[in-house]
Amino acid sequence: MTEFVTIGVYGWDAETFFRALQAAGVDTLCDIRRRRGVRGSAYAFANSQRLQRRLAELGIAYVHRLDLAPSNATRQAQYAVDAATGTAKRQRQIISPAFADAYRQECLVRFDSQQFVADLGANTRVVALLCVEQEAAACHRSLLADKLAHDLNTPVRHLMPDNHA
Repeated sequence: MTEFVTIGVYGWDAETFFRALQAAGVDTLCDIRRRRGVRGSAYAFANSQRLQRRLAELGIAYVHRLDLAPSNATRQAQYAVDAATGTAKRQRQIISPAFADAYRQECLVRFDSQQFVADLGANTRVVALLCVEQEAAACHRSLLADKLAHDLNTPVRHLMPDNHA
């Protein structure tokens, strides 16, 4: 049975980020970001090429699933809510209902959880769903995780900088 964890980038440094993946037993990282770069030198470890290189060194497979990233229009709708509430992206605690609805419609309506697991391969045991927000509830990865948990009847753990085991 495949297990799932989620992880963001914000709040981690490279050492603790990769240590958390290892401690969770992650063998596959599924990157669900549209833009696979993160601004700021503190987060350079999460830029695609560096991330893939380090994961390979650790024996963790890397998969990019652009089809699971929200569209630019959906992201812009969330940014508008953030601006209206005066919330900085890195401080967001929860996504808006409009964003959640749009993401479900564009990415999850036709998403097949069983096929997703099959595509990852029979030897995949622990998958980390990666995006940037620190709080899972502030990110689309929580919506994907909820769908996987529901469809596959499996728990999902959210790795956080302060509880990474």
